[in-house]
Amino acid sequence: MVFLKSPFANEPLPQLHHGPVLLRPPVLSDFESWVRLRQESKSFLAPWEPLAPNYEFSKFNFRSRIKHYQTQAKNDAAYAFFVFHREHDHLLGAITASNVRRGAAQMCSVGYWIGKPYARQGYMGHALNALVGHAFNGLSLHRVEAACLPSNQASIALLRRCGFSEEGMARKYLNIAGKWQDHLLFAKLSEGR
Repeated sequence: MVFLKSPFANEPLPQLHHGPVLLRPPVLSDFESWVRLRQESKSFLAPWEPLAPNYEFSKFNFRSRIKHYQTQAKNDAAYAFFVFHREHDHLLGAITASNVRRGAAQMCSVGYWIGKPYARQGYMGHALNALVGHAFNGLSLHRVEAACLPSNQASIALLRRCGFSEEGMARKYLNIAGKWQDHLLFAKLSEGR
């Protein structure tokens, strides 16, 4: 069956669980936790992300970000989740299924970040597995794509552990850390090949 639009686009986003993590849509009351984690992780994340605007940590920017996430979900264009530790309720990072394409494609791209204090502890693997499961079973997508810098060994290992296959290199794919950079392309299919 091919959907032109998600049959779930007008429903509230679910909370997703996998192992020790909970994924839920971000809300305005997450502002202080988000600012604290992003500020303490700024230099850790800088090599892997686009340059942030000067107003990145303003409440206005965060409010705009939340509204954007809500609009994107309502339009079946993207689904953003904050990642929390289920037991301790700490914000660990975020993960997004973006660039949702319907019709014959039935696919999305996934992006993620983890705060420095929680890196390399397995949390993002659980979050990625939860999101991919939701993409296939909840959103009826066929393919989930991901891209990372060739030097990001942690992200490459994560994608491989979660069953993604490397498909090639995209030249000057994204503007990261202020310059256009090549990215390795990965994908996972709903039938597991």
